Formats: sequence, structure tokens, C-alpha cells
Amino acid sequence: MATRRQPRRAFPLVPLLLSLMAAAAYGRLISDGSPSAPLVSVIRLAAPAAAAAEEKCEQSYGFLPCTTTVLGNLFLVLVYGFLMFKAATYLSAGSELLLEIMGPGLVGGLLLPILGALPDALLVLVSGLSGSKETAQSQVLIGMGLLAGSTVFLLTLLWGTCVVVGKCDLGPNREAVDLTNTKGFSLTGTGITTDVQTSYAARIMGLSVIPFIIAQFPKMLKTHHGQRLAVLLALIASFLLVFSYCLYQVFQPWIQRRKLAYAKHKHVISGILRHAQMQALGRLLNDDGTPNEDVIRKLFRKIDIDESRTLSRSELHALIVGINFEELDFDRMDAVNKVMDDFDTSRNDVVEEEEFVQGMKKWLNEAKRSVPASGAFSKKFINDFHERTRQEHDQLIDRSDEAVESVENPGWCIAKAVGFLLLGAAIAAAFADPLVDAVHNFSNATHIPSFFISFIALPLATNSSEAVSAIIFASRKKQRTCSLTFSEVYGGVTMNNTLCLGVFLALIYFRNLTWNFSSEVLIILVVCVIMALFTSFRTTFPLWTCLIAYMLYPLSLVVVYILDYVFGWS
Repeated sequence: MATRRQPRRAFPLVPLLLSLMAAAAYGRLISDGSPSAPLVSVIRLAAPAAAAAEEKCEQSYGFLPCTTTVLGNLFLVLVYGFLMFKAATYLSAGSELLLEIMGPGLVGGLLLPILGALPDALLVLVSGLSGSKETAQSQVLIGMGLLAGSTVFLLTLLWGTCVVVGKCDLGPNREAVDLTNTKGFSLTGTGITTDVQTSYAARIMGLSVIPFIIAQFPKMLKTHHGQRLAVLLALIASFLLVFSYCLYQVFQPWIQRRKLAYAKHKHVISGILRHAQMQALGRLLNDDGTPNEDVIRKLFRKIDIDESRTLSRSELHALIVGINFEELDFDRMDAVNKVMDDFDTSRNDVVEEEEFVQGMKKWLNEAKRSVPASGAFSKKFINDFHERTRQEHDQLIDRSDEAVESVENPGWCIAKAVGFLLLGAAIAAAFADPLVDAVHNFSNATHIPSFFISFIALPLATNSSEAVSAIIFASRKKQRTCSLTFSEVYGGVTMNNTLCLGVFLALIYFRNLTWNFSSEVLIILVVCVIMALFTSFRTTFPLWTCLIAYMLYPLSLVVVYILDYVFGWS
């Protein structure tokens, strides 16, 4: 029989709040340790009497700063977390550039999913890699917190937010009507619709929990016998699932084909912006990056040939026909329909001047997000955006061997992509260990278990870039972009449950650590199974479904707290 662990002492939240209030009053982040400092006095009063003696901190790599105070470690967690966010951003930029150059085949199917999970995998790895076995056993809970936190964050907070920002009116057939949002926040009258293939991604995500079940099987039988064998079998299963999922992406690249359709539309946007910039009407963006309304209105009046103060489909068609889209092959009338969908918010089949201004502002803001490295908002900025969208279209076509030959200066592009990847990987590798140490020290200083800190904070650092992209895609309020958004979410969870778990299991097995994560595994299984069953057999999700997703997040924290600190689970 498994021994019942004594319930742990509930962690004090009041001392942490007092510490934060004191910091606000005195404006100090990292204390110098002087007994006269008011912040130190508050923290020492909050600490138990047995911990009155100050513990000396150990510098990471012998030179990075460290502290034993609450707010000092909070500051370090924020700094190192921001650096991990930048690492994830560079990895994403490099992988996307590599996809543009080499095509979606092996690169899109094998390399990109692994690169996307790299920051999480590195944090999981360093959580139990260094120090003695006892130190690794205590710090590895941070890795489990990140594993559980990332999965729960993606399937609850991010999933629900994408439903909210992507919602449209539900039609008579209970499917979302693209770009129609007249019913406000009706829980049953609005929602989102995805395609059938997105539900396939949800089913794959559901299968990704198998390694958790294998590792937890001896605990289910309430026996310690065979636990090490179960961890080894789960480790093997994890990497087999990673390999199978990557092969699926290679031989079924439907996500890349969907991105191709989106890239065509984005290239139309960039072409119109470049055309407007070349008409010598003025700069579309001011020096501070805000859209120049005067120039946008001049462009509207130039396109408005009949001076009716509205743009008809024929006038938009004349504009698009007059733009040189190089070798881009697409239906001009389809492009007109897409532009009309983006601009005609009143749905009267013409684009009024204010609709045109607002639509151009949205396009320019999207261009700024797509080309962050252009620096000053000059004509070069618009040209960079147009060139980037052209390359996205070219390289998303389902081809691989000849893709490099179609890119101008492919050697420089490959070098740039590799540079981004190396920089992102270097930042992640350098600051993963200091971040884990800061979380561990913050946990010791506040007496808040490290699992809860890593569960809440670390996924925000490693998943922020993907979360912002997903929300932007969903906000376009179209079935195709919503389908891509939720496919990316399910793919992220799948890699987290396979690759990152595989790294974690390797730590447990090769360092001979104890598998003691019953409550943590339970919430992963509950959230994944509920959301997989919920999303695998339906394609329309009314707005009320976001409430279920949102409620699962705090419920997960409450379940772990009750099982660990009330019932004494491990």
C-alpha cells in the first residue's frame, strides 16, 4: 500500500500581500539586506521565527545576481521570464523564416513543432539536471508545474479567449457567419466554427495523454512495484508519439495549405499598401508609427473614380488589376471579395470612407506586427512587408526541393534564419537555469509551493508569443482563421504532452528520482480529456463554451491544493 503523506502546512498569502504593499510604499525591488530597511522588516515579520536567520543565496554561473528577499526574487523571475519570452520569439521568427525558404515538408513537419516546444523543454530539463539528487527532487516540481501549467493555460485561458475574440453570429444552421457580430455577447447566439480537420487535431491531442497514464499506472494500483519500469515505458511512448506526430505533419500538411490561403490574402493587403505608398500621396505611417489618416483619405478619393464617396466592387477590382503582384497566381474577384469582407463592416456592399480608414488602419497595424525589424516607419517598411508576404506565399506552396531556388538570395535568408534560431536557443539555454533558481528561491522566501508559481508564471513567459498570434488570427472572425488558431493550440498541447513530458520522464529515470505527481497528473488528464471530448466531435462552439474553459483553470489549482494540502496526496 502507498503510504499516506501528511498534509502540508497551507502557504501564507497574507505575508506576500503585505510584502507587495510595502514595496509599493517604499518603491524598492531588491533589498540590500540592511536590518533598517522597512521592506526587510515586513518580510522578516512575515517569515516564521525558525527562518529568522538569513540564508545566503548562490549566484548562477558565479556572476548573475541573486537575492533571498521576496520582491528581489520576484524581480528576477520577471527579468528571466522576459528573456525566455524573447528566446521563444526569436525561435518562432527563425522557424517561420526557415519555413518560407525550405517549404512545409520536412521543415514544417519535423523541425518547427520541436522548435516551438524548445523553451519549455529546456526549462523542464534544467529543473532537475543540476545539484544533488535531493536538490533535483525538490526543484523538479518546477518542471512539472510548467508541464501542467502550459497545457492548462492553452486549453483554458487561451482557448476561451480565442472563442471570445473570434465569435460571430450563429446562423440558422448553427454555424458562425463570417465577419457578422450583431448579437453582442449572446451566450447561445454567437460563437465560432472550425473545420473538420481541426477536430482531428483535437483527437490527436487527446491521444497525447497516453504517456501520463502509463507513468501513473502503478500509482493507480497503489503499489510502488514497477514504478521505474512504468516511467521507462512512458518515456519510450512519449518519443514515439513525438515521432508519429511529426510524420503526420509531413505527410498530411493541411495546416501549411491552410496557411497558404491566408498568405495569399495577406499578400493582397501588402500589395495595396505598397501601391498606395508609391502613388506619392504621402507616408501611410507617421514617425511614431500611427496611421496617417490624411494620406488614407487621399487614397480613398483617388480610388473613388465616380466620386460617390463610396467604393464599389468594380472600383476595388480596378485597383487590384492595376497592381503588379508579380507571379502571384490568384483569382482577382476572390481578392475583391476578401477586401470587401475586411472593409465593408456595414454589409451594404460598398465601402464608405470611414470604413476604408478603419480597414486601412487595421491592415497597417497588421503590417507593423509582421515586420517588427524594419525600424523607422518609412517606405522601406511597406516594401519589407510586401516582400515578406510574397515569400510567405511562394514558400507555403507544397514543394520542397525547388523552394530554395525561388527565393532571392537564399544563402542570406538561411543564414538569417539560423542566426535567429541560434540566438533564441542560446538565450533559452543560458537563462533557463537562473529562472528555475529564481522560482525556487521565490518559493522559499514566500513559502508558496514552487508548483503553483511555475504553473501560473512560467507558461506566460514561454507561450506569450504563440498566444498573441493565436488571438490575432482569431480576431479576424473567419472560419478559416479560427480553424488555424485552434489547430495551433491543439498542436502546442500535443508537443507539450509528448516532447516536454519525454524530457521530464528522462530526468526522472536517469537521475533515479521519485515519480510523485499524482494530483498534478490528474489535472492534466482531466483538462485534456474534457477538452478533447468536447472539441473532437463538434465544429461549432457557442460563446457559453468559453465559460467552461475559463472555469477549468482555477478548478485545476483548487484540485491540486485540496489533494496535496488537505488529503495529503503526492
